[in-house]
Amino acid sequence: MSFPASAPALPDIRRALAVFAHPDDVDFGCAGTIAGWSDDGIEVAYLIVTRGDTGGFDDTPRAEMPARREAEQRAAAAAVGVQRVDFLDGHPDGTLTPSPELRRDIAAGIRRFRPDRVLTSSPLRRWEHLTGPSHPDHLAVGEATTCAVYPDSRNRFAFPELLAEGLEPWVVRELWYAGGPAPDHVVDVTDQVDRKIAAMRAHHSQTAHLDVAAWVHDLLGRVAGDAGLPAGRLAEAFTVLRTE
Repeated sequence: MSFPASAPALPDIRRALAVFAHPDDVDFGCAGTIAGWSDDGIEVAYLIVTRGDTGGFDDTPRAEMPARREAEQRAAAAAVGVQRVDFLDGHPDGTLTPSPELRRDIAAGIRRFRPDRVLTSSPLRRWEHLTGPSHPDHLAVGEATTCAVYPDSRNRFAFPELLAEGLEPWVVRELWYAGGPAPDHVVDVTDQVDRKIAAMRAHHSQTAHLDVAAWVHDLLGRVAGDAGLPAGRLAEAFTVLRTE
């Protein structure tokens, strides 16, 4: 199973919401693209489902990890021009499922921010790359976000408690998937790469062991080369679907 060919990206986007499972997911996959959106005047917000308390590579006490990773994500967001970062509560890192509760909370976030575009992780597994993009939490958030985009956020009869909170239905016009199979919408992020690297380095608990600059240039250079971009260019790739 794969995605259909991407639709052309809409040219009149004003707001975009990025929904991901853990602090750092958005920066590993999308920070260059988001920096470019910020440059273009698009208002971007993040909705992060967990505080990533099962992540990390050192002996930081587990009780300290959620606050540390939240602070890291806020610093990373600032590096690419994102001011608003919201976190959900009650969805434990490592055991996420596309539950009705998660769908409701993401739909509430969509209705609250009212984005034209939603960016999230792919709900489709990459069998040739089981690590990283195919983390079960990533797949679960991709599926829950897809359901929140359609039908939950636009259906006034879905989760009626949201109406009681003053959250009116909202139609997301475009959905971007990161990390899925055969992404074919390529974004040249060469001019934004320094900010992507800064965003990734802000996640010190996750990247201190990694040569971030080398990792970014190697991966994004291969993405650009596979897409036929000139030598020396760097790119991120997505699948883009219309939802109207």
